[in-house]
Amino acid sequence: MRGFNYKKATQALNYLALKNGGSLNKMKAIKLIWLADRFHLRKYGRTITGDVYFALPFGPIPSTTRDILEQNTILSDVELSYSQDFLAIDDRYNFSATKETATKVFSQTDLEVINEVVKNYNQLDEFILSELSHKSPEWKKYESAFQKGIASRFEINPIDFFLNFDDGKGLFLDSEEHIEISKKIFMENTKILEAF
Repeated sequence: MRGFNYKKATQALNYLALKNGGSLNKMKAIKLIWLADRFHLRKYGRTITGDVYFALPFGPIPSTTRDILEQNTILSDVELSYSQDFLAIDDRYNFSATKETATKVFSQTDLEVINEVVKNYNQLDEFILSELSHKSPEWKKYESAFQKGIASRFEINPIDFFLNFDDGKGLFLDSEEHIEISKKIFMENTKILEAF
């Protein structure tokens, strides 16, 4: 997909696994990536991974990042090879980091935000993080559709990440002025990407 950065997605997964002793539950990793992308977008006008997000019954997910964790054949050979060089799939639920993180793929703000997410959410398990994700406006707008069985997934408009919600930490409660500045940067970046 346009904008997706497979190196950043892989290294973010690798980094999170290392922050958890070398291995990590896949759903927990997905939720931490979602929090980091959401927070970075609101703070700096772009996500870290550039991934497309979908609302699924268990919450928002970064689609191609999840493909990396599933070693899905939809990935290109380059993406698959790169991810396999840094990550090992332990079983259906867990994966491990196999090398040190190549942090050079990240900007300073990427690492700042990932570390902020680790500091605030890493102590929570995948089920609590999933419950938290069900409070987000980008998921709640589809809740009744899931309950009615209308569809199994909906593509999330990244603009919805700019909506405030109380995560209990205050990370997603920003002033309207701050949100408008970040949203303007995001819209300008989106126009640049669409031009290619």
